[in-house]
Amino acid sequence: MRLYIAEKPSLGRAIAAALPSPHQKGNGWIRCGDGSNASTVSWCIGHLLEPAEPGQYDPRWKKWRPEDLPLFPERWEVMPKDSVRQQLKVLESLIRKAETIVHAGDPDREGQLLVDEVIRYTGATCPVQRILINDLTPAAVAKAIQAPKDNREFRRLSHSALARQRADWLYGINLTRFYTLSYQQQGQQGVYSVGRVQTPVLGLVVARDITIENFQPKPFFRVQATCHAVDEESDPQAFTARWQPSEAYREYLDEEDRLLDSDVARQIAEAVEGRPGKVTESRFRDRNEAPPLPFSLSALQIEAGRLFRMGAKDVLDTAQNLYERHQLITYPRSDCRYLPEGHFDQRQSVVQAIGNVAGELATACEATDLNRRTEAWNDKKVDAHHAIIPTARKAPNGRLSEAEKNIYELISRYYLMQFSADAIHREGKLAIGIGEHAFRATETAVLQPGWKTLEIRQRESRQEAAKAPLPRLEKGDPILCDSVEIAERKTQPPQYFTDATLLSAMTNIARFVSDPELRKTLRETDGLGTEATRAAIIDTLFRRDYLYRDKRHIRSTPKGKALIDSLPESVSKPDMTAIWEATLESIRRGEGNPKQFIADLKEQIRGFINTPEQEARTAPPGEGQPHCPKCRAPMRQREGKFGAFHACTRFPDCKGTRPIEDQSPADGTGEKPIPCPHCFSPLVRRKGKKGWFWGCSNFPGCRQTLDDDNGKPAIRLRNTT
Repeated sequence: MRLYIAEKPSLGRAIAAALPSPHQKGNGWIRCGDGSNASTVSWCIGHLLEPAEPGQYDPRWKKWRPEDLPLFPERWEVMPKDSVRQQLKVLESLIRKAETIVHAGDPDREGQLLVDEVIRYTGATCPVQRILINDLTPAAVAKAIQAPKDNREFRRLSHSALARQRADWLYGINLTRFYTLSYQQQGQQGVYSVGRVQTPVLGLVVARDITIENFQPKPFFRVQATCHAVDEESDPQAFTARWQPSEAYREYLDEEDRLLDSDVARQIAEAVEGRPGKVTESRFRDRNEAPPLPFSLSALQIEAGRLFRMGAKDVLDTAQNLYERHQLITYPRSDCRYLPEGHFDQRQSVVQAIGNVAGELATACEATDLNRRTEAWNDKKVDAHHAIIPTARKAPNGRLSEAEKNIYELISRYYLMQFSADAIHREGKLAIGIGEHAFRATETAVLQPGWKTLEIRQRESRQEAAKAPLPRLEKGDPILCDSVEIAERKTQPPQYFTDATLLSAMTNIARFVSDPELRKTLRETDGLGTEATRAAIIDTLFRRDYLYRDKRHIRSTPKGKALIDSLPESVSKPDMTAIWEATLESIRRGEGNPKQFIADLKEQIRGFINTPEQEARTAPPGEGQPHCPKCRAPMRQREGKFGAFHACTRFPDCKGTRPIEDQSPADGTGEKPIPCPHCFSPLVRRKGKKGWFWGCSNFPGCRQTLDDDNGKPAIRLRNTT
C-alpha cells in the first residue's frame, strides 16, 4: 500500500481528489483506487506529537526546585497530544501496513518536522518519498504527485526544525522555572514564564510604556512662508512653504530636525519676510499606485484590528471559522501575500461567489475588469501557503456572525482590488530659496481613486479639507515672500500599543534591533513568532498577567515590568531571535551543526542561572498598592488644597481620585487588578440591586460580569458577551 501523509485534512482531501477513483472514506483516511494500485491518504492535524514534560524524563523534575536546574534531558522524547491522539492511532495503524510512505507536509521547516516526527515515532522502516504542494488546485496537486523526491534530501530542513523545537524547550523550561523560583523566594506568587518569543514581545510593550511614562514634552517651532510668483506670465496664486533645516542650524535642532529655539525661528522669519527669492526645484507628476496584495494572516489581523478593533486571536478564530465551517476562504494561517498563477483561471467563479455571499459588494463585483492581472499571481513568491482569498463557494454553511461578515468582506475587497484600476495620485513639489534659507511646498491629491473605492474608510467627516493645488512654476521663477508664520508645537510621546500595532511590530521586528547584521537577518525571517502563533503569544502574555487592556490599548502590568527589569537584555530583546534564525538557516543549508547549536545554548542557560543573586530580580510591587477606581492603573499620593489624596498616574488622560483611607475600599479598587476573562481589561467591583458583583472596566465595550465571592470575583461567569 502507498500511504500519503498530509499535514492537514484539507490537503489530504486535495491529494485524494487527484488520485484515481473509486474513493472510500474512513475515520481519518481516504482509500483511492482498486487492487494492488490502491493508495491511502491520511493526515496530521498540526503537530500530533509534542516534546515530553520534564517529569517524564525524571520524576524529581515534576517539582520546581532550584537545586535541579538546569534541566538538560540526556535523550529527547516526545508524547502524543491528547486532543489529536485518535488521529495518531489511525496513522500508526496505516504506517504498519504501508510499503511506501509519501511525506506531504507543507514545504517549510515545520511542515517537514511535523510528518517526519510521526514517521520516526511509529518506527517505520519502508521507503519515504517527499512531495511539495503549495497550491491546492487539482492541476497543481496532480503535478506534485507525479514528481516525488527522496525524503532524505530534506533531512537538513528537519534537523533545523528539530533544533528549534528542542532549543525552545530548554530555554523556556529552564528560565521560567529559574525566575519563578527566584520570585517565590521573595514572597511572590504565580508563574513568571520566559520564552524566546513571548519575552521580547513583552519587552517591546514595557519599553514603550516606560518611554511614555518618562516622556517630557518639548516645544518646537515651524516656520512657514506664504509666497507668490512675481512674473506676469506665472500663476500669481499664493502658496505656503515650510522652512527646511540645514547643517548651519544643527545645534538648534533635535534628532528629528525640529527647530527648538524660538529666537532662531524669529530670526529666520525676519530674514525672509518681504524678501524676494526663486524656485530652485519644480517637480509635478501623476503617480500610479498598484492595489495592495491579498492578505496574509498578520496583514489581515493588523487591518481588522485597525478597522474593527478586533483582537489578534478574535481575527484568527473568525477566519478559521470561515475556512472550516463555512468554507468561504482559503487556508487562513498563511504568511504569504501572493497567489499561484493557476488560481488566475478561477477568478470569475470567485468573483461571482463574492457577489452572492456579500451583497454589499455585488456592484463592485460587476465593475471588476477580469482581464487585469496584478503582480499578486506569482508562483516564485508562493511558499508553503498562498494568500488568503475567498473560495468559489456561493453560500455560507449557516448564518454569518457580524465578525464573520466583516472579515469575509475585508478579504473579498482585497481580492476585488486585483481587478480594479490603479489609483492615480497627483504630486507636486516646489523648493524655493530666499536668501540663505530653503523652503519647500508640497501637494498631494488623489486624481483617480481606482481600487481605493474598495477601501473601508474611517471618520470621513473628520478629514481635513483638501489643500489648494500649487501654482505650476518652473525652476528659476522669481517669487516674493509675503508673510511668515511661526507655529509653536509640542513633541508628542509614542502611542501605546494596540492589537494592530503590536502585531505590526512583531511582524517588522527588525526595526527594533540596532545591530545592522542582526537587523538584516530578521528582515529575511517572519519576525517574532509565526502567522499561526502570534495571536496565541499575545494571549499568553495576558493570561500570565504580564499585559492588560486599557480600552483599546495594550499595556504592561507591574509584574511584566518587574520581570523585564530583572532580565538580561539578551533575553528581553529580539536580538536572540535573529541569532537563532541565522544559526537555524545555516543548519538547513548544511553549514551549521545542530548539536553544537544546542551545546552553545546549554552553556548560555548555565550562565543565566548562575548569575549572582544581587544582579537579578527586582520584586514586583506588593498587593497593597492603591489602584484607580476608574481605570485600575496605580495611583500616587498628591497634595491638594484640601490635603493629601490619591490621584491616578495616568492624569490627565484619567482624572480618577480617591481619598486616603485606613481600610481597603469596598469596591475592590484597593486590590491588585484582576483581568476580565473576556477582554483582559481590569475588573471593577460594583453594587447593584441584588448586591455586589464584578463588571468589566471597559463597559459598555465589554459587558462581562462575574458574581462576587467575599470581595473577590467568582470563577463562574455570570454573563458572557
